[in-house]
Amino acid sequence: MNSKIEKLIKMFAKLPRVGNRAAQRMVLALLQDKSGRAENLAAALADAAATIAPCARCGMLTDVDMGVCEFCRDASRANGVLCIVRDLSDVLILEKSGVFHGRYHILGGLLSGVAGITPNDLNIATLPSRIGDEKISEIIFALPNTVEGKTTQHYVMSTLENAKNIRFSELASGVPLGGDLDYLDDGTLSLAFGGRKEL
Repeated sequence: MNSKIEKLIKMFAKLPRVGNRAAQRMVLALLQDKSGRAENLAAALADAAATIAPCARCGMLTDVDMGVCEFCRDASRANGVLCIVRDLSDVLILEKSGVFHGRYHILGGLLSGVAGITPNDLNIATLPSRIGDEKISEIIFALPNTVEGKTTQHYVMSTLENAKNIRFSELASGVPLGGDLDYLDDGTLSLAFGGRKEL
């Protein structure tokens, strides 16, 4: 096979949840398409890579010239509730479900000794200042119900032990041990938020 096509397939296959077969199908479909989809995709990716960056407050992706994302700019979300999530996809899932209408804080991963992910690799250092600046009164942990998720949750709570009048809670019923937000339906998420328990 052509080396350029092979390189593209390998690059697509590195994307989350995309195996070699799916990558091959996508690349071949794009290259054989006569409507200009490949060029449009390349242009859109180049534009996004040049103009999109993490929000200075929460870590959500936003336009570089805006500085902060739509969630952090939305005054109606300044209700004192902060939801801590693992990554960007968790925000999209929660937004789609409509169960939460506060601010988010994206960690960018979970602590893991096996993977070598330390607190310095995560978006944790800015949390104490956010609590004061945004008058946060409750922090909801919407992290996976896994060893890494619980370890990260305990670490974040320990860094905020000096914060006064903060209520900590976590998602409750509906999220099974080992569960991940990616696999939960809207009804289960709604139940988990409604039944969250204080920590």
